[in-house]
Amino acid sequence: MKDRGLITRRGTLLGTAAALAAPALLAPRHSYAQAMDAARRWVEQEFQPSTLSRDQQMQEMEFFIRAAQPYRGQDINVVSETITTHEYEARTLARAFSEITGMNLRHDLLQEGDVVEKIQTQMQSGRNLYDAWVNDSDLIGTHFRYRQAVSLTDWMVGDGRAVTSPTLDVDDFIGKDFGTAPDGKLYQLPDQQFANLYWFRYDWFTRPQIRDAFRRRFNYDLGVPANWSAYEDIAEFFTNEVREIDGARVWGHMDYGKKDPSLGWRFTDAWLSMAGNGDRGIPNGRPVDEWGIRMEGCRPVGSSVERGGDTNGPAAVYAVSKYVEWLRKYAPPEAAGMTFSESGPVPAQGAIAQQIFWYTAFTADMVKPGLPVVNADGTPRWRMAPSPKGAYWREGMKLGYQDAGSWTLLQSTPVERRRAAWLYAQFTVSKTTSLKKSHVGLTFIRESDIWHNSFTERAPQLGGLIEFYRSPARVQWTPTGVNVPDYPRLAQLWWQNIGDASSGARTPQQAMDALAAAQDSVMERLQRANVQGECGPRLNPRTSAEEWHARAERDGNIAPQRRLANEKPQGETVDYDTLIRSWPATPPQRR
Repeated sequence: MKDRGLITRRGTLLGTAAALAAPALLAPRHSYAQAMDAARRWVEQEFQPSTLSRDQQMQEMEFFIRAAQPYRGQDINVVSETITTHEYEARTLARAFSEITGMNLRHDLLQEGDVVEKIQTQMQSGRNLYDAWVNDSDLIGTHFRYRQAVSLTDWMVGDGRAVTSPTLDVDDFIGKDFGTAPDGKLYQLPDQQFANLYWFRYDWFTRPQIRDAFRRRFNYDLGVPANWSAYEDIAEFFTNEVREIDGARVWGHMDYGKKDPSLGWRFTDAWLSMAGNGDRGIPNGRPVDEWGIRMEGCRPVGSSVERGGDTNGPAAVYAVSKYVEWLRKYAPPEAAGMTFSESGPVPAQGAIAQQIFWYTAFTADMVKPGLPVVNADGTPRWRMAPSPKGAYWREGMKLGYQDAGSWTLLQSTPVERRRAAWLYAQFTVSKTTSLKKSHVGLTFIRESDIWHNSFTERAPQLGGLIEFYRSPARVQWTPTGVNVPDYPRLAQLWWQNIGDASSGARTPQQAMDALAAAQDSVMERLQRANVQGECGPRLNPRTSAEEWHARAERDGNIAPQRRLANEKPQGETVDYDTLIRSWPATPPQRR
């Protein structure tokens, strides 16, 4: 796999590590007229389509030219993880920005773990490594509590006012809430977003003989599973009853199980919320989130059930149990030994009927001509749809994960460098550039882009991506939230403990008990160190699970739930085409 390049967590096939850093771009010293000529050339030749007219685009570019005047010739360094969207920024937008503004912009591309490691280093040392960061909004709870990130709400009316674009239009960003902390302030501005959804072979699901056989076996229609029971039935059906399609072995499920850091993403990216772990609340449950961490006020108070959390509760154990069961019974035998990067290309090879946990960042690679899952006319043989709900899920809960790589400024970056970098950050998400960037990476950030006619025309080639992002269901897919006080420290606990369940070294209950205890231990150390101020952890005393079950019922909350007597209710499905037609065809009103 390494010889062929690598596939990141986000699903993009890339070259070797040497291709991951963009070279510094030396911008010429130019006059205002030359800058406007450069802007006009980029607008006409690259930044189309756009939600703005060309005159409006030039007006927006004029702001960047004038605001960047004090920084001409200055070297500015920013960094992001490696996905298609950021490759476009590093190789195209950074060059355009340098030519238009006269600044020398270097946009480095690193693997996600390296970005997290380096931002931790800058936060701990105070040494300025980068002037701005595209950093997952999963770290919002970390940034808010350590006070190392700049409040963009304050910045845009304070020290950054003169370099904040009047056309930025923060309310147009669909993920604005993801980067907002409990104090109501925005700390991270989305640069790209994508969700993990349900993926299935539409062409197989619509074959009459397959549909008839499924109905005879299960007494309901084959379709998009609305619950995990139906997903399991479909997995069983394709793996053990259909077995072969067009002479080739097929499988009803795909996943991965190697004890590896990528296994942590598989679970922290909201797998437990899909099962029904946590409380109601969008973007994250309150008082208990999908990691099972209880937060009272702004303070995390525990993740084990005995402290009021839900990390080791019945819903979480059910989530892990189903993961282990489906991997062993319905996925190709080699899947249990795969990492994320190894498993990512498998559905495109044509032998998988469905996948419950599939990142939409795979879309661009899944529609390439010549693939077994693409028709001769370029339309996909597959579709994506909202994820099925686990037995513990209740109306009002979040349903899945949405990544939101977001621009983040740190206090340790000198103010003048921060101002210059903020101009580039805005340039990459401006209305002049964002629609074209959305077409390249398919990682939407603006409502206005999603509803542009160019995506209406392109929708049939994208397998349901546009329909999902235009749907009211979209709001139920959110990143990790503010209950998590230290994402880097806590996230690394997941793959180690889940790996024990995947390998069979521990039962799912034992694995989740160990994870809950480990998370509480980290939060206890943060509490003793008192490094996060008034919103840092303050753990509840350990009591009984029964006491917390009764309290949740008394207070009208969900978590922690008691174990259900029946964790496999009747399977339910919905016809894909009926589902798509039920969603609104017009954009929502602006707030």
